[in-house]
Amino acid sequence: MNKSFVREDEGDDDVPLKPALQIPPGAPNYISPVGYARLKDELEHLVKRERPQVVEIVSWAASNGDRSENGDYIYGKRRLREIDRRIRFLSKRLDIAQVVDPLRQGKNDQVFFGATVVIGDEDGGEQTYTIVGVDEADATAGRISWISPLARAIIKSREGDSVRFQTPSGVRDLEIVSVCYQAIE
Repeated sequence: MNKSFVREDEGDDDVPLKPALQIPPGAPNYISPVGYARLKDELEHLVKRERPQVVEIVSWAASNGDRSENGDYIYGKRRLREIDRRIRFLSKRLDIAQVVDPLRQGKNDQVFFGATVVIGDEDGGEQTYTIVGVDEADATAGRISWISPLARAIIKSREGDSVRFQTPSGVRDLEIVSVCYQAIE
């Protein structure tokens, strides 16, 4: 098959990010030391291990001849584009990262990045959240992004403060039960 009929531009860099992963324009990419190390390790793994393995497979597949019906070549090239896109993404994120260590906050009772906050709701239930970077957020583990609506609502509040929070189901009154700064795992 002629190269003019093969799409080589699949996976452009300009793939829009999900809103939850978008950092506001001009804002730094706040991240905890653990999150920074995790991103750096992923980048190193992609560059030093996974990409060379895929390049080797693609090179071997290309040497087999006809590339138009060569699955190893086609899927290897696709995987290579995915890896390269992820490498560029991680490099950009790490370049603008501003590492904030929650342990340096000391005995601060005000909510900022890195705080672990216990929130009480009007029903008497309590939930614990840790405010982390965009790339570290995991709601199932209680880690919310610093740009999430809940984090924005509680940032700068103190222990004992009441906060009004707009949810899809309506306005909720929340109380900041406790604020502490501990290592993020």
